[in-house]
Amino acid sequence: MEITVDQMYQIENNGHAMGFLKKFMMENAGAAAVRRLVEKFDVTSKNILIFVGMGNNGGDGLVMARHLSGYGAIVTIQLLGSPDKIKTEESSWNWSILKKMPSVKLLSGDNLHFDFIPDVIIDAILGTGISGEIREPYVSAINYINNSSCFKFAVDVPSGLDPQTGETANIFVKSDMTVTFHKMKQGIPKRKDLTGELYAEKIGIPPEAEEGVL
Repeated sequence: MEITVDQMYQIENNGHAMGFLKKFMMENAGAAAVRRLVEKFDVTSKNILIFVGMGNNGGDGLVMARHLSGYGAIVTIQLLGSPDKIKTEESSWNWSILKKMPSVKLLSGDNLHFDFIPDVIIDAILGTGISGEIREPYVSAINYINNSSCFKFAVDVPSGLDPQTGETANIFVKSDMTVTFHKMKQGIPKRKDLTGELYAEKIGIPPEAEEGVL
């Protein structure tokens, strides 16, 4: 069953109101995404570059970083902005954990120069809340992803793809695998050319959170 983006927001808010907090949803989303990635690849000693936006899509990427480090990957995060501009409490909380982990390299700002060639790039830039024209430094990050020949993994939705309509912004990521969460959003399967292999993973939201929504 496919759902709308608005329904997904309502389901998340209902779950949160029940006490299943959004930080737990974020944790389970990042963990589920990593499970799909490690099924595909042995990530041990692989260079993984994660582009992280300032909202909860970025937060999912921050969770993935911690899990991938646990699998022995060499993880670099490029936060597309300043850490004090992270928009949500859940994402800030995950950033604060990573600051205590020397195993994960944290970069921030808009200087996209890396001293390694990534084996995998994770797109955790823009999620379901996309609106309007994509601007810098997001444009440069999306160009960097699309110009790289490595495996590309999109969290929730490829950045620049509208998960409701399937329409694209002025620029968008073309990924090899996309993992979305809870249930498939209506617009995502319309663009298999951008999503690559596509999965919808459960993240522990109680089915009761759907009551009155679906």
